[in-house]
Amino acid sequence: MTDLAFAEAFSKYGAKLKNVQWSVCADAPDGSLVVSLWQHHFDPVKDGVISCRGSFARWSGPGNTEFRAKVINAFHTDQNVKVVIARTDQISEVESGADASKLKNTFSIKEDWIGKVTSVVGDDYEFKFLRK
Repeated sequence: MTDLAFAEAFSKYGAKLKNVQWSVCADAPDGSLVVSLWQHHFDPVKDGVISCRGSFARWSGPGNTEFRAKVINAFHTDQNVKVVIARTDQISEVESGADASKLKNTFSIKEDWIGKVTSVVGDDYEFKFLRK
């Protein structure tokens, strides 16, 4: 899929961000959670499984608070997850906790992926996706 604007990527799943300035996740009408995840956090595909790991501690603010709550809820309720993939050439800034909304980023979706939050331990989380 071609690059999309951030909110447009979420709208492709029917999800509406609570606040376009800081939200990075939203619920879709089908009951799934749509999350934005950095491409550089994805592991190579292994046995058909696409894994993505990250840490809540990497950044802060209201977007992080919302993301943390929704990811933990998705983990405990076994909620399906859909993904918006965020890409940047400024990985070191992202990893240092800089305001990523001020960086040059591109966004795409994977409509043929469905995932789950498979782990939340302390500040660390993991998603696993399969192609439908």
